Amino acid sequence: MDLDWSALGEVAAVSLGVTVAVVVVFALGVLGLARVEGTRETDGGTHALGIAQAGLCFLACAAVVAYGIYLIVPQFH
Repeated sequence: MDLDWSALGEVAAVSLGVTVAVVVVFALGVLGLARVEGTRETDGGTHALGIAQAGLCFLACAAVVAYGIYLIVPQFH
């Protein structure tokens, strides 16, 4: 059995990088929601920037998950 260690390392590095990126983007989405809640408690209003930030971040996370499912399921190709 012969393993291509460089390809294995490349896959591991890319998967680690994407995982960290998705976690950071998701955390930024949660931060946006927290900003909305904080503004709502102090002013009684909403903060449009926080809602937009949360929406874009969660949409990006969903896109990464959908792309991963597309890569795994052969019927989608």
